[in-house]
Amino acid sequence: MGQIESKMKELGIDLSEVPKPAANYIPAQQTGNLVYTSGQDCRREGTLMHEGKLGQDLTIEQGQEAARQSAINCLAVLKFHLGDLDRVTKIVKVLSFVNSSDGFVEQPYVVNGASDLLEEVFGEKGEHARSAISANELPFNTPVETELIVEVD
Repeated sequence: MGQIESKMKELGIDLSEVPKPAANYIPAQQTGNLVYTSGQDCRREGTLMHEGKLGQDLTIEQGQEAARQSAINCLAVLKFHLGDLDRVTKIVKVLSFVNSSDGFVEQPYVVNGASDLLEEVFGEKGEHARSAISANELPFNTPVETELIVEVD
């Protein structure tokens, strides 16, 4: 077990389940030393941990939990693709979409759930550029969908 997986184990994070694509796409695509993950929602064991819109159905804290889980699911995809998360040299970019009710403008606080996790797991390598985008609907009524761009060796 590598250093990153050991750190995740200490944090109680399990990557045993790799999310399966819900449609016609692949979970990750690599070009050169960059890996792009497809968008991941907040499923655990095949079930969304939360459903609905931020600012209407869910609190910011619940949105942060969903964002955290979506980032964990991205890491599961990366582990499956790379074989070893120690190959990650930098989290380059996080892109998250937040299922938002009209007037909800606190998407950055929601996406902190994903950002905080990545920095907790990878330290300085986890610091990243980021976009937190409002969406009026997301697939399957997930509150958050996240994708990553990572640099690998």
